[in-house]
Amino acid sequence: MARSSCTRSWAQRLPCYEGSQSNRLSGCNFSGDLLPSLGATSHQPPRLRKYLVSPYDPRYKVWETFLILLVVYSAWICPLEFAFLRYLPRAPFVVDDVVNGFFAVDIMLTFFVPFVDKKSYLLVDDPKKIARSYLSSWFVFDVCSTFPFHSTSLLFNKHEHDLGFKFLNVLRLWRLRRVSSLFARLEKDIRFNYAVIRCIKLISVTLFAIHCAGCINYLIADRYPDPRRTWIGAVMPDFREAGLWIRYVTSLYWSITTMTTTGYGDLHAENTREMLFGIAYMLFNLWLTAYLIGNMTNLVVHSTSRTRDFRDMVQAASEFAARNQLPQQIEEQMLNHICLRFKTEGLKQQETLDILPKAMRASISLYLFFPVVQGSYLFKGVSSGFIQQLVTEMQAEYFAPKEDIILQNDNPSDLYLLVSGAVDFVAFLDGTEQVFGKAAEGELLGEIGVMCNKPQTFTFRTSKLSQILRISRPKLMNMIQENGEDGQVIRSNLQQANT
Repeated sequence: MARSSCTRSWAQRLPCYEGSQSNRLSGCNFSGDLLPSLGATSHQPPRLRKYLVSPYDPRYKVWETFLILLVVYSAWICPLEFAFLRYLPRAPFVVDDVVNGFFAVDIMLTFFVPFVDKKSYLLVDDPKKIARSYLSSWFVFDVCSTFPFHSTSLLFNKHEHDLGFKFLNVLRLWRLRRVSSLFARLEKDIRFNYAVIRCIKLISVTLFAIHCAGCINYLIADRYPDPRRTWIGAVMPDFREAGLWIRYVTSLYWSITTMTTTGYGDLHAENTREMLFGIAYMLFNLWLTAYLIGNMTNLVVHSTSRTRDFRDMVQAASEFAARNQLPQQIEEQMLNHICLRFKTEGLKQQETLDILPKAMRASISLYLFFPVVQGSYLFKGVSSGFIQQLVTEMQAEYFAPKEDIILQNDNPSDLYLLVSGAVDFVAFLDGTEQVFGKAAEGELLGEIGVMCNKPQTFTFRTSKLSQILRISRPKLMNMIQENGEDGQVIRSNLQQANT
């Protein structure tokens, strides 16, 4: 019979599972740490040259987080200044100059921060190589996005409303690459829910697109020669005299209704410039909508695909049983097995064990199953080393209620140990099934057939959900041959129990 391989429920054995998930995972997040090279005899933190700043230093991480907050501010204020502040009042740009100062400090700091080589994955702390790498990559873009173009414009234009300098200020949006890198790191951080991070990212992209489109469309109207022949001037002739909040909310309203293809008709293009931008914005919305729907669909499908596959499997099993006119008992066993498999696969216990090193898997098995194996009558008096070797070779499995573990007259292939649950001893006499006994927790199943190489006397069938340890007969016999004294103790225990 097919079986669902799993480990014992750790929640009943490990006290650390009583804590919150965030507490248990707080020490597990090392995705940003540098891996040692193969053959390294120790993994000590790399000793950097003098005056260099480690990219893994917690203080540097705080600095990067602070810059992310400044990037969010720049992403909001840059389109707003570009579109709505026609004569560029001085007050907002004082803050801009301060923000630019922080990013200028970061540019200088980058020359002292080692980087990980993409080919060797080693930390490079040579100042010349650090400078060469930065100068040949993002340095020019970082300088352009940090240069105080507004302060420079004061030397050439008194009224400060020239579009050329405004376009140069838009280069500050280059800083958004830091936000993209942040989301990429958070998606790999096990302390945060992946679906939540993806949703926040999609919402942020949508809000930024709405904000930018509204600002650009207002700029087109504000710069058009005839204010009344604009999308906002048609319903608000003196819109330039209105407050900033009213103009900004109106622009966002137009942007949202256009993005969602609602189109109430109260705000619409009135000239060729606005029509062209509207066409470009709607084409962009087609791509953005496809991107959003695709990502949301992936999140939903990922969360429901297992359930859908489970229901399809149950339906297929029921149709198979009906088509082949199987007895109700066999059909019930099939469905119970499928349901149990669905539950155990959701726990991903076996998958978790498979990715662990062998020594770690052995430690877990010893902690979970050593007492129950040691308490079995067959292994009374054997050495602890033999028990440890035996436990590490055993596999834990779940069996659904009314599922056959061993069939009567089967050749002995595996030895089973009941950890939890209940098992009936069933035999066919005169064409009917009769129950001859029950196995309690901690008892062995089929040990006589395995040790004496005889066909199984009974059918062992679970009466409720049971957890069972299994070891193959060849492995067990090899261990007994390798450990002669323990083998004699095991044979003696078997003989005494059957006399």
